[in-house]
Amino acid sequence: MTKLTLGSHPYLLGFDQLERLLERNAKSGNEGYPPFNIEQTSENSYRITLAVAGFAEEDLAITLEDRQLVIRGRQRDDADGRVYLHRGIAARQFQRSFVLADGVEVGEAVMENGLLHVDLTRSQPETVVQTINIKKG
Repeated sequence: MTKLTLGSHPYLLGFDQLERLLERNAKSGNEGYPPFNIEQTSENSYRITLAVAGFAEEDLAITLEDRQLVIRGRQRDDADGRVYLHRGIAARQFQRSFVLADGVEVGEAVMENGLLHVDLTRSQPETVVQTINIKKG
């Protein structure tokens, strides 16, 4: 039995990049920290919300690398003589990656009540009708 892939299907030309993106995302090993939501805020906009309690704005970095939105967090060690009897609030670094489709742009990022909101918008591509001339061979 042969495995049918997007790149080998005769009617899906040029979709092999999508297959590579899916494989890259599956291998990224995103664990469950920090928890996040993805919501559709309108027909062409989305919001990613990460629970980043304990992180300050300067502890977070948001980058866009090759159509991949990467959000990183690294807290400074501010123990300064503190003695914890119990430490249940996670203070570990993290990296979350989200693969964005073509036409999806990153808007603003807002920190509010321990939640980081990243807004995304999808532009509507123009419909292009092109006539191809046929030449005699």
